[in-house]
Amino acid sequence: MSFPRQPPFGKLLVANRGEVAVRVIRACRELGVASVAVYSEVDENAMHVRLADEAYPVGPASAAESYLNIEKIVATAKESGAEVVHPGYGFLSENANFAQAIEEAGIVWVGPPAEVMESVGDKVRAKELAREADVPTVPGYAGEKDESEERLLQEAERIGLPVLVKASAGGGGRGMRPVREREDLVEAVRGARREAEAAFGEGSVFLEKLVENPRHVEFQIVADRHGSIVHLYERECSIQRRHQKIVEEAPSPALSEDLREKMGNAAVRLAREAGYVNAGTVEFLLEGERFYFLEMNARLQVEHPVTELVTGLDLMHLQLAIAAGERLPFAQEDVAAPHGAAIEVRLYAEDPYTGLPSGGRLHAFKPPIGPGIRNDAGVETGDEVSLDYDPMLAKLIVFGPDREAAVLRLRRALGDYAILGITTNLPLLKRIVDEPAFAAGETATGFLEEHGLLEEPAPEPPPREALLLAAAGELVGAGESGAGSNGDPFEAGPWRLLGATRLRYRGADSKEHAVEIRRAYGHDGQGRAFRLLLDSEESVVEVLSVGGGEIRATVDGLLLQGGFAADGRSIEVFVEGAAHALERPGPPDVEGAAETGDGASLTAPMPGTVVKVLVDEGDEVEEGQTLLVLEAMKMEQSVAAPYAGKVRALPFDEGARVPGGAVLAELEEGKGEER
Repeated sequence: MSFPRQPPFGKLLVANRGEVAVRVIRACRELGVASVAVYSEVDENAMHVRLADEAYPVGPASAAESYLNIEKIVATAKESGAEVVHPGYGFLSENANFAQAIEEAGIVWVGPPAEVMESVGDKVRAKELAREADVPTVPGYAGEKDESEERLLQEAERIGLPVLVKASAGGGGRGMRPVREREDLVEAVRGARREAEAAFGEGSVFLEKLVENPRHVEFQIVADRHGSIVHLYERECSIQRRHQKIVEEAPSPALSEDLREKMGNAAVRLAREAGYVNAGTVEFLLEGERFYFLEMNARLQVEHPVTELVTGLDLMHLQLAIAAGERLPFAQEDVAAPHGAAIEVRLYAEDPYTGLPSGGRLHAFKPPIGPGIRNDAGVETGDEVSLDYDPMLAKLIVFGPDREAAVLRLRRALGDYAILGITTNLPLLKRIVDEPAFAAGETATGFLEEHGLLEEPAPEPPPREALLLAAAGELVGAGESGAGSNGDPFEAGPWRLLGATRLRYRGADSKEHAVEIRRAYGHDGQGRAFRLLLDSEESVVEVLSVGGGEIRATVDGLLLQGGFAADGRSIEVFVEGAAHALERPGPPDVEGAAETGDGASLTAPMPGTVVKVLVDEGDEVEEGQTLLVLEAMKMEQSVAAPYAGKVRALPFDEGARVPGGAVLAELEEGKGEER
């Protein structure tokens, strides 16, 4: 089915960045529409800027001054001559003021009208619409006139703990805090408000009964301007971390045909009650056969590709055609039931176990390829990953004739990824898909905790293949940059740099591993083949190619390929689906370790902003007491006292930006305050 049948617009501005901006720009190319990108100072060389036909700066790194700057983006749309604006997801995508400003400027908005967006995008009003449409809702409290902490405490007791504090605006898990004890509510409310204001510019919150460990199932709907509304079936999004989805699939393994029909009809009723137009998603919590309306997202979802793969429809094309005034070319009875199975995983720049965001340069980024594999990425090898924005790098989506085949394909695809330069959640994704409960489709919102997948495994020594590739890759790289005319490292200076005939590496196990190097005779003499001795076992390694973050070599005649990057004494090797960070130890420190003295310095785990300081210098604190709150990538991290003592120094005030490793607090050990 070809829809739209002709270019719906001449020029489109993408009011976003990263993966979704790339997705919109590629759709524009397919439809013959010129694309306009906007970018902050740190995104000047980003992938979405490189792909767009035109690009305009909109401000500094801070999202509030760039991607959330309504006035600047509207002015840029006018200046560029764009006829239409696509907001993507995140940032201003569900901001009714932005939608209205675009419409008032005479520019077409890809999404529902501003007044509809305001009613469904505000979670409190959306629940009222759901009740009017006879859609079940979760008990809660939303007081537009009284959001005082005292009233929220009263309502939490009425609803019954545990409750969930939720931001009224936005989504993606931002501004959301579970509360199980009464005394934790006030700080949860304050933290949710701060996070929501930073991410969406609006800090209103409400309370909802916390439904423990449900499934999260959502229905994709599309509606044209002529009154036609259909649903495109469901997506299962239960596996989450901090209310942020990680794995999504279609169809849901939990739904019977009867339940699927009931939930789909409920989603359409709600959309019709709201007067909805364009693409949107109605989200539900599912307990057994009972479902509750959660919220409606007035935009395209991150996980839309799984729906595209099981329905054969392009949701981005549908969005643009609807925005251009075209009618949907199908009714509900024309939408075939989902065929096959699709699963999406989100690749984040973060520590897989602590969840702390990661940034830096991507020395290698090589997504898997093959039948039934789709990659939606916002980065390439060599790109800089900023800590200023959401940490999602890319999405991997696989398709199979059934769920079992899709799971097998996903396992293989994750093993083929090669990423070097930054820490990602790839190890966590691999643990998820290897979990038997995942293969069985037994997923719920507490999946990660229930199966202990967030518990960091004990560090293991680097595999033999990683050490051999590291040594061979270094030798060839050094030979090509510093040897004689034939590139042979045995003939010139690199041996003095690399340390005679032995290279030492330290891996995650903190132990040293020595690789002895000898010339491999009988090869072409170009210095690309070596006899490497590791743990008394010799292997012949010949490097076929190295560069651009990749290495291909034969090890005892067998082909081995992966990622390789060297930066000073740091070496990264990606082989057989896992990244291994290695370090070449320097010479021993003859002066010995410096004395640390009494007390401790608490350092920033990543660059960020101090958003709250909860103690003063000289205060007595208890073990585990929160001292301050650090924010990076719109996520808050609490810094707590490792033991009872006295606060000796607080170098940074609220609002200060701090580099990674900066001392945030100095603590003098003591008994702490008696309570």
